Amino acid sequence: MENKVEKEKSNMTTIAEFVLLGFSDIPNSQWILFGIFLVIYLTILMCNSIIILITRIDPVLQTAMYFFLNNLFFLEICYVTVTIPRMLMDLLTQKGNISLVACATQMCFVLMFGVSECLLLTAMAYDRYVAICNPLHYPVVMNHKVCVQLAIAAWVSTAPAVIGETYQIFSLPFCGSNTINHFFCDIPPILKLVCGETFLNEVTVCVVTVVYIIVPFLLIIISYGKIIANILKISSARGRAKAFSTCSSHLIVVVLFYGTATITYLQPKPHQSEGTGKVISLFYTVLIPTLNPIIYTLRNKDIMVALRKLLSYYDDAKT
Repeated sequence: MENKVEKEKSNMTTIAEFVLLGFSDIPNSQWILFGIFLVIYLTILMCNSIIILITRIDPVLQTAMYFFLNNLFFLEICYVTVTIPRMLMDLLTQKGNISLVACATQMCFVLMFGVSECLLLTAMAYDRYVAICNPLHYPVVMNHKVCVQLAIAAWVSTAPAVIGETYQIFSLPFCGSNTINHFFCDIPPILKLVCGETFLNEVTVCVVTVVYIIVPFLLIIISYGKIIANILKISSARGRAKAFSTCSSHLIVVVLFYGTATITYLQPKPHQSEGTGKVISLFYTVLIPTLNPIIYTLRNKDIMVALRKLLSYYDDAKT
């Protein structure tokens, strides 16, 4: 028995850093991927910044809905900045070395911003519920103070759980390979490198996922159930279309974001393919933040009008 324990101890090595494999399985496409992700990152920064600027300066857009939208787009700038610049550096240098502290920090911020987005989307669903189901009380219920409180709760309330979860995972012993078959530090690929049993950690991840992803998602479903029921009571087709258009963009984003996040963090570790995990992660860390400005601008007349006003003001300033 003592020999077995000694053998296990000898197999355990102190890992000082991880190596993110990223997209090293397609070596001939590194520069192409670098160009694509660089363009995507700059596009996200530019489009989100423009929408934030519009919602801040246009007097028509000084409502609760655009206040939350402002927070959402700023949150997504933070979210992609945690992952994409690191990915670009790894593609450029062909090295994916990352220290344990840097890996833990990246994972903590990815989770924190991701969970904050879940809560912010829930607050936005509540805003749409009040606007459509209780329009007369909307200015009172969704006043500026309430909006600020909901936004602060979305940004701050996730920190204790996420920091605790990150500390718990990185307190575990790592042994053997230090390579992470991913393009950023995420829970599923990190747990695969842990020595020994990770069942308790997987249960904790599932509990946090249920509390911060599934419960908010259920609240969104309840809100939209009442919204749809209320919209169907509107007699005119034009009125129904107008009411639904104010929340359709949000509903599309909710389905895309929650769907991919749930698949990633609720799927048991042994059943999660590394390749599939990377594709799903690309979807919610890169593709969805790229699509969000398009979804919200193309389906929102107020933003389109404000954008045209901004462009015309810029043209007049040039002349």
